[in-house]
Amino acid sequence: MSGHILILVENLSVPFDRRVWQESRALVAAGYRVTVICPMGAKADREPEVTLEGVRILRYPLRAATGGPAGYLREYSLALWHTLRLALRVRREGPVHVVQACNPPDLLFLVALVLRVGGTRFVFDHHDLVPELFLSRFTGGKGALYRASKLLERLTFAFADAVISTNESYRRAAIDRGGMAPDRVRVVRSAPDLSRFVPRPPDPALKRGKRYLGAYLGVMGPQDGVDYALRAVAYLRDTLGRDDTHFVFMGGGDAFEDLVALSKELGVADIVEFTGRVPDEFVQTCLSTADVCLSPDPKNPLNDVSTMNKVVEYMAMSRPLVSFDLIEARVSAGAAAVYVPDNDEAGFAAAIGALLDDPDRRARMGALGRERVERELSWDTSRENLVDFYAGVFRTSVPPIRG
Repeated sequence: MSGHILILVENLSVPFDRRVWQESRALVAAGYRVTVICPMGAKADREPEVTLEGVRILRYPLRAATGGPAGYLREYSLALWHTLRLALRVRREGPVHVVQACNPPDLLFLVALVLRVGGTRFVFDHHDLVPELFLSRFTGGKGALYRASKLLERLTFAFADAVISTNESYRRAAIDRGGMAPDRVRVVRSAPDLSRFVPRPPDPALKRGKRYLGAYLGVMGPQDGVDYALRAVAYLRDTLGRDDTHFVFMGGGDAFEDLVALSKELGVADIVEFTGRVPDEFVQTCLSTADVCLSPDPKNPLNDVSTMNKVVEYMAMSRPLVSFDLIEARVSAGAAAVYVPDNDEAGFAAAIGALLDDPDRRARMGALGRERVERELSWDTSRENLVDFYAGVFRTSVPPIRG
């Protein structure tokens, strides 16, 4: 009998949550049993229970938070109840050897504590620095909610047997402020599976009659900066006088409808296209056609130290990109990106224009990005780190499995 790993995730459905889906498939391929508990998606991932590629997925209904902190309290309370209910169901069916909780929120350790009574170990998969998320998303500063988020983070680290960090900045946070022993923290980067990011023949029709195509791929939440990108697009056309570029925004999220409305308010709806979630084939074709890609996450306490999936995915498709000047964006992209300081939307627009006017530079940047991904930032490297991490968890923490 293989070890059983129960993965808990609250902020995205699976397999839409690409990191959790990649982790789940990698662990199944390594011989583990994997069960995932997650919310249902808004339009896809709606089945309450399904098994995909050997991964069992249990989903519960959940409405995303609206209306500020009170909305998050409601969302997280319901999510915690559903997660505990399903986790206990899974344990009644058979042993759970490790529970892996993916944040946000930093509340899922409570479910892990309940399962610990039966000997289950707790791995914390650290996706977001939640205190920094509060500072970046809400206006209350370091008030009561921020202090509560710091406490919950400390408790999560205190009860964790081991931690998976998405980058070195997060690993330092786990060690320095979480008090984790360095040998109990492993970096497993969110990284593109190169079998999914393959070039396709460009499709000129995606440019809608324009000379160039700009592309965005990713989540569209309040903190993801798509509003910055839209204002930069407006500046590019209205102030810099460039009407030669069409923009495609791929993805969905809490702010999707607001962003569509903003594009109309800014008068750029005719050159901006929102596709929603799209299949891999469309992503591949669109990025293969794009002349420049956008990573508009604004500089703030969270984004500065977070690795953006879109950055490495653009690089995997040999695309140059424009980003605000974030610490971890530079770590990932290096010379494959142009960096704009101070959340400067006009500077972001100017950087887009400069890249469009320099095809040789775009080609060099794209080639550098792809080479870096192939060498050290692909999912192949992350998968090896994950499987090696779990081999250590089972070797040192979990009693021998019988039966």
